[in-house]
Amino acid sequence: MKLPQKYHALNHVQRRKVREEYVRVQHGNCWYCKMPLNGDPIKVVMDLDLDMSLFPNGFLKWPVHLHHNHNTDWTIGAVHSKCNGILFQYYGE
Repeated sequence: MKLPQKYHALNHVQRRKVREEYVRVQHGNCWYCKMPLNGDPIKVVMDLDLDMSLFPNGFLKWPVHLHHNHNTDWTIGAVHSKCNGILFQYYGE
């Protein structure tokens, strides 16, 4: 599979497949914090608070998200849901 892909051009099934491919090429680690995606992010991420009013209901329901650039729409990598929230809230990504 060719990466990156345009996030909004993908349906939910395609997004899942792209996310799974990123997990594979990232060797199961989060693109952002580099910790295994089947566990918690690094402590500094866990210690930060998320303003849940910035996110849709159920944002943290799925543990692994497909991170993408909000300006270019290109996918970047697979991240913990908390890392995705931190990237958006604190860094505008």
